[in-house]
Amino acid sequence: MDEQPLLIVPFKDVVTALVRQSGLHEGKWALHVEFGLGAANLGDPSGALRPAAIVPVVKLGLRRVEALDDLSVDAAEVNPIKAKPERKRSRAKAE
Repeated sequence: MDEQPLLIVPFKDVVTALVRQSGLHEGKWALHVEFGLGAANLGDPSGALRPAAIVPVVKLGLRRVEALDDLSVDAAEVNPIKAKPERKRSRAKAE
């Protein structure tokens, strides 16, 4: 079986993409992950049942922070407000 390609993305790149997608232009934002907790009895290779913990990712998002670290970016730097180009006024033609 062919191995599926894998693309690893740094956390700062994930936060940058979420900041841009959310239209944020100011503030410091960090990755926010909420985990759940579940349990089940799972069979091991021998067929014996074993209690197991299941930890799903429940929510993924952004949270505002005061200081930058490896999980955060400054929205003003990664998604600055783009200046609108000045429109030239057309001169009325002299008759």
